[in-house]
Amino acid sequence: MINCVIIDDEPLAREGIADYVREVDFLNLIATCENPVELMALLDKHPIDLVFLDIQTPKMNGIDFLKIVQKPPMVIITTAFPTYALDGFQLNALDYLLKPITFDRFFKSVHKAREYHQLVHRSAPPLKADDHFFIKCGTKYEKILFDDILYVEGMQNYVTIYTTKGKYITLLYLKNLEENLDAQAFIRVHKSYIVSILKIDAIEGNEIFIGEHRVPISRNYREQVIEQVVLNKLWGKIRMS
Repeated sequence: MINCVIIDDEPLAREGIADYVREVDFLNLIATCENPVELMALLDKHPIDLVFLDIQTPKMNGIDFLKIVQKPPMVIITTAFPTYALDGFQLNALDYLLKPITFDRFFKSVHKAREYHQLVHRSAPPLKADDHFFIKCGTKYEKILFDDILYVEGMQNYVTIYTTKGKYITLLYLKNLEENLDAQAFIRVHKSYIVSILKIDAIEGNEIFIGEHRVPISRNYREQVIEQVVLNKLWGKIRMS
């Protein structure tokens, strides 16, 4: 079940979307609000998965809300103004519905939200016990062997997995992927990067070399990387710099 909230300053618009929500069996309407300020109070009290967000609302508009909240729920923008589409998608809105909204268009949009929600929250079998896993790339399910992974790069709610066979982009948080990787075989080297320890060819300064690839090491992770990757395999002495 997806818990949702409707934000719109027009009562008729709120009720119209609420009627659509009631027609969809996997949506659960938690509340309706006139502006995002009311939603911010709800976020501390209820698990909110999806927000139907109007742009031009009093006190705070929808775009400003998306800029301020660091980890907002899934957002489907509902507005009469097409000019905000680019801003919305740059701020990771799942979809952009122009008023008047038909039920058919609404239904397609919430199914997209459902698919994303299942991808992020689905309880998958532990990946560590096997030698591979699958990810969805567009309409295709790709098999990824753990032994083939060179490194992984996180980009907001996407990850790019670089392997010996190529790179694969999928809708997934880096943290979720990290939880299913063997900590003895993979190491976090940056807030946006995880690398395969066995694939590391060299470390110089704040960079890791993996074949022709260069992966940055952040200052916060460098000491841990040197200790876990280098020290127990080092012949000779090391001077930290």
